[in-house]
Amino acid sequence: MRIPISTKLITVTILILVASTSTITYISSKYFEKKSSEQVDISNLESAAAKAKEVDNIIASLVDKARVSGSLLMKGASANEDLDFNFSKDKNFIALEVLKLDGSTVQTVARKVKEDVFKPYSLTGAYLVNVRAWQKFPIRTVAQGSIEIKNASYPKAPAMITIGLPLVRDAQGKITHVVLADVALAPLEKPFTDPSERTQYLIDRQGELLAHKEEQKAISRLSMATSPFVMKALAQKSPQFQTKFKDSDTGENYFGASVKTSYGVTIVSQTSEAAILEVSNEVKRRAIFVAGSAISMAIFFIFLFSMTLTSPIEKLAEMIKMVSKGNFDVKARAKVRSHDEVGDLAEAFDHMTEGLKERDKVKSLFSKFHGSSVAEDLIGKDIGVGGQNKDVVVFFSDIRGFTAFSEKRSPEEVVEMLNEYFGVMVKIINQHGGVVDKFIGDAIMAVWGAPRSSDRDAHNAVRACLEMRRNLDALNEKRIARGQPAINIGMGLHAGKAISGTIGSDERMEYTVIGNTVNTASRIEASTKAFGADLLVTDSVIEKVGEDFKVELAGAAEVKGRSEAIKMYKVRAYREADGSYVEVKTPYSDYEAEAADKVKIQKDAA
Repeated sequence: MRIPISTKLITVTILILVASTSTITYISSKYFEKKSSEQVDISNLESAAAKAKEVDNIIASLVDKARVSGSLLMKGASANEDLDFNFSKDKNFIALEVLKLDGSTVQTVARKVKEDVFKPYSLTGAYLVNVRAWQKFPIRTVAQGSIEIKNASYPKAPAMITIGLPLVRDAQGKITHVVLADVALAPLEKPFTDPSERTQYLIDRQGELLAHKEEQKAISRLSMATSPFVMKALAQKSPQFQTKFKDSDTGENYFGASVKTSYGVTIVSQTSEAAILEVSNEVKRRAIFVAGSAISMAIFFIFLFSMTLTSPIEKLAEMIKMVSKGNFDVKARAKVRSHDEVGDLAEAFDHMTEGLKERDKVKSLFSKFHGSSVAEDLIGKDIGVGGQNKDVVVFFSDIRGFTAFSEKRSPEEVVEMLNEYFGVMVKIINQHGGVVDKFIGDAIMAVWGAPRSSDRDAHNAVRACLEMRRNLDALNEKRIARGQPAINIGMGLHAGKAISGTIGSDERMEYTVIGNTVNTASRIEASTKAFGADLLVTDSVIEKVGEDFKVELAGAAEVKGRSEAIKMYKVRAYREADGSYVEVKTPYSDYEAEAADKVKIQKDAA
């Protein structure tokens, strides 16, 4: 008997309606949520304000000591005793540096460093020079009268902050000297170590952490500037700001409050909504428990009904995963025996897999004859005769002396040699984004830029040719070891416009590229005999690859089908990422030049 899914859903819905008492639960929990939120919002801001006052006091103390120590440092040897008392014996101070401002020039006039602080990290006081460069300390802002604080903690170095403040003004009130004090991070970390359900931290004007409940985050100089709440807090003109926000990483809701101190740093305090609404959640749980006890029997029946629905759907889901991995031999109807809409779905699923199986077979055949990118292009659109004018790089290669070789070998030996050779070369073309257009006897025609193009087509084509040169050497080593003759080839590359598309009639079509660019590429390959090189590329290719390859002018030649002479280049090496060139040279890359049909060399080419 066929039982429709709608009947099952109606039955389950009737049982679930017993839980209508959830309305009471919803109203009561919302009331508790509202009251709890109001209370937390107030206490959150008060806590942030208290922390801001504490931080203000700590920074004020450090600023005063830095100003006094900076003045003593400027006095030189006459103030060493006082400087030793104010700076050297203060465990929080690590280094002190006085800078003189003269126009756009910043000059260090005095520096005091506690070298023993850096020794455990195998560093010296000179490390501070790197710190200044890394942290990009805003000296010019300090020169305008502002006190700036930046995190100066870096891996495998002391955890510290840098405080910059004006030190000396001239008669016109212009600041001429500033002092930079490197201070241990510990004093600022201390106010944030109290155990609390709140997360509180201190950030600078750019949103970089100065202190955090989790100290490692502060030491790592984690930037909080991407946090939507922090961005709003920093943009506020008012020193206090509070709002409810959603964390972009966890998706949790938080109550946030921020308070800016008088020194430009900001205290951020945030509390998870989940933590503060625990009372409301407890009310929910109790109500749900009462309601759950009342409908426990209904749940039992829902479970029985759901099994008849979910079990076949789960089976279908597993079979969909198998199909997505390429297994089209699954039979859904054999495993799903439901006499309802799910059973109908299983039958439709089997029809679909049959269609997918045929489509995959066609795509596989296309890929073998035309390459994967051409196959996907043909399958992805309506097939018809037509083409597009595209910028392409066309490649031709040919085996030297193939006619003589084939006349002395059996057909089986010739085919074996070609298959081994094509297997190596076609793999390289595919790996470098090219498409093998056709095999013409022992010749290979390939193209970059059709059906899909990129700005690296010329680079990929030239690099593929160099890899073919390298791999031909390895192939010849195997052939020689087997007592077989080595293979010599010629390769030609030319870039230009060509027509790409399906050529033929409605009964017989072929995907290819045609045009003068193709003919010229063939002539370039033929010219390799005349220049004694395994690879020649035209200036149209050189223009596209720039200095990424080391080339030398082979010469110029008049080729059939072209009215003007074409400059041709030998490619010697490719350039690595570090700028160095890697030469690719084999015993087969250069040989004695010989006459070539359809090619007339110009001796005065330059």
